[in-house]
Amino acid sequence: MHTLQYRSDGPEDAPVLVMGASLGTTWHMWDRQIPELTRHWRVIRFDLPGHGGSPAHPASSIAELADRVVATLDALGVDRFGYAGCSIGGAIGTQLALTRPQRVTSLALVSSSPRYGTADSWRQRGVVIRTNGLDPIARTAPERWFTPGFAGAQPAIVEWAVQMVRTTDPGCYIAACEALAAYDVRSSLNRVGAPTLVIVGSEDQVTPTTDARTLVAGIPDAGLALVPGTSHLAPVEQPAAVTELLIRHFTTSWHDKPGPGGQAAISAAAPKPVLAPPPPPQAAPAAIESGLAQPELVRGSAYERGIKVRREVLGDAHVDEVEANTDDFSSEFQDFITRYSWGETWTRPGLDRRTRSIVTLSALVAGGHRDDLALHTRAALRNGLTPSEIKEILLHTAVYCGVPAANAAFTVAQRVIREETTPEG
Repeated sequence: MHTLQYRSDGPEDAPVLVMGASLGTTWHMWDRQIPELTRHWRVIRFDLPGHGGSPAHPASSIAELADRVVATLDALGVDRFGYAGCSIGGAIGTQLALTRPQRVTSLALVSSSPRYGTADSWRQRGVVIRTNGLDPIARTAPERWFTPGFAGAQPAIVEWAVQMVRTTDPGCYIAACEALAAYDVRSSLNRVGAPTLVIVGSEDQVTPTTDARTLVAGIPDAGLALVPGTSHLAPVEQPAAVTELLIRHFTTSWHDKPGPGGQAAISAAAPKPVLAPPPPPQAAPAAIESGLAQPELVRGSAYERGIKVRREVLGDAHVDEVEANTDDFSSEFQDFITRYSWGETWTRPGLDRRTRSIVTLSALVAGGHRDDLALHTRAALRNGLTPSEIKEILLHTAVYCGVPAANAAFTVAQRVIREETTPEG
């Protein structure tokens, strides 16, 4: 098990507070909190794989990242700890609270969510990075992380943010995107037993206040603090306010139980965070049923495996559209595809997904199936093939499938690659 690069500040014999950073940042995003926090705790900060000076050992899931945090703490002899995490760091904290409840004493989730955007959007970001590198992501980071007023007034911090992303290992960043694409704990929030404070900036568009309210509504012992005029990297944009909130939360350990709706009296340094009103009553999350609403169909493990892989390879948007258009006439055919193509063939261990994409593209060119070729060109990009590799595949098919077939395939693939790899903005 790989461990993570870490830094420890504060008294060795003090209670431990672990802090996780956002995707594309390093532990330095918490620098402004350290002087005050180390008066109370031994603060252990860690870098994600390939971030800062951390070794580039990609992690494939949030669960794996949480395991690496635990391995790092085990090596340090740390058993119980408080945890504060921002964005993906918050996801790691939630995972720790779910899987190691005996070790997490208290939890703070900053700019966090039970599900970050959509799986398609994260896989699309991975495609863009494979094709263009991290520079497009780095250049747009300030507009995602900071309010315009702060970015305009703090050019040095903006440049620091851009350079942090640029110096991140692309493979580790893509792996983190894949981990976030698969992350969804909405149905598990009721099992988070640690007292939890959810902190969100009022102007955060990455993890908006609706995401924060979902966390508070789902976690039994949770409260919400809204920091006005602040975007995603709240600890950087409003360090004093966030520091005060963390100190109050972890010092009291929420001995004063929150009242109805999960609210408690919390004060903070200016600008004063606003405690949000209780979230509206929500029904318990319904079990998410994969597949089509056809009760007469008997669906076993092959179908469940198939629908998972089909969504991962072709994207949620495509599968959602297929399911929306399925009726009694086509339902059995769609069930057949999901079970035998995706649940039995694509899940076989003999070939990885990249190789299966190569085989699929070649077969579709040979058969002249242009619509499916477009679909699977997108899938190939998600499965890790680069545009250059797809070009080589199509050149190869010109020899064995014929020039006219390859010519038509180049037209389709060129259009799809331009759509998928052009950075936004």
